[in-house]
Amino acid sequence: MVDVGSLSKGMYIKYEGEIYRVIDVNKHFRARGSGLIRTKLKNISTGLVREVNFNSGEKVEEAEITFRKASYIYNDGESYYFMDNETFEQYGIPESDIEEEKNYLVENTEVDLIMHEDKPIGIQLPTSVVLEVVETDPGFKGDTVSGGGKPAVLETGLKITVPFFVEKGQKVRVDTRTGEYIERA
Repeated sequence: MVDVGSLSKGMYIKYEGEIYRVIDVNKHFRARGSGLIRTKLKNISTGLVREVNFNSGEKVEEAEITFRKASYIYNDGESYYFMDNETFEQYGIPESDIEEEKNYLVENTEVDLIMHEDKPIGIQLPTSVVLEVVETDPGFKGDTVSGGGKPAVLETGLKITVPFFVEKGQKVRVDTRTGEYIERA
């Protein structure tokens, strides 16, 4: 059991007999009495998101999950497929379960499969990935390194802001936690 005050984004909990991923946590404290913990939880089975309010001091059961190293291999439009690096077993995860993460996946990307009872329920990305710029405006003379940026579309369809000196066809390193440009690769 874990105290609701220590819930954080990305945790997996059991609530009302179902497995949920914590999407958002907001803590509100009142002048008198206990605090209120507002959460957004995504049901792993159905994909539905619900808001649940807890009083501080309540406890919830943390879901038992394990991680397996895997590589992204392909998608068929409905599911994304990953191969376990040790057993070479393939697992499909519905696109709706990895809405945000799919923007950082190119073939052979190494990820951690999040498993519950030997069934994949999601993925954990590395902290940064290298992606190719497929569309951006050309830079022009006089652009400076620290003077803002321009929009760019990456090979996965992700849109980010890059410095003016980055051009189409170049590879850039992107932070998967924030979706921001880090450096040229």
